[in-house]
Amino acid sequence: MTAITLYRHPKSGHCHRVELMMALLGLPYRTVDLDMANGAHKAPDFLRISPFGLVPAIDDDGFTLADSNAILVYLVGSHAPDAGWIPADPKDAAEVQRWLSIAADDIYAGPCAARLVKVFGTDHDHAAAVARAHRLLSVMEAHLAGRDWLAADRVTIADVAGYSYVAHAPEGGVDLSPYARVRAWIDRIESLPGFVGMARSPIPQLA
Repeated sequence: MTAITLYRHPKSGHCHRVELMMALLGLPYRTVDLDMANGAHKAPDFLRISPFGLVPAIDDDGFTLADSNAILVYLVGSHAPDAGWIPADPKDAAEVQRWLSIAADDIYAGPCAARLVKVFGTDHDHAAAVARAHRLLSVMEAHLAGRDWLAADRVTIADVAGYSYVAHAPEGGVDLSPYARVRAWIDRIESLPGFVGMARSPIPQLA
């Protein structure tokens, strides 16, 4: 099998969720770290792969795709369609889609945005991002009562999409200590065969 090329930033949670998915599926892949500070993601060659100039993007034997959640759907559908990562049951499948939407909205605007401020120095409203992260984590904590995974009775791409920024929320100053079920969910993902972590960053004062 030809190795999949992952174009990434090594500290991007969006990129990490794709790398994590490939690792959990046991797919061969190689990473290409883009020098985004110097505009490598806006170069014409990369824009042919990712027209909006965003990472992650993949090249799977000539098929190119950007957007992390779309890539998760593609990887499972093309390489492990019967493994349960996207449930066949329509209710569970809808739950997966709901959590993919949460990953693109509340997770992005909460723990991701808070981390962007502390790790990359962006101008997001840090206090608002931390507050939104805690609202999200409170919902997740309640949702995980009596269940191990976000969308079904087994791990799905919803868990992969949610993991990276939630697990690394302390790097954005978000305290995970009040959320025992969320921390147990993080531990379950990190115990999966094939798990690979994301590069760590310093942890600032937590709130």
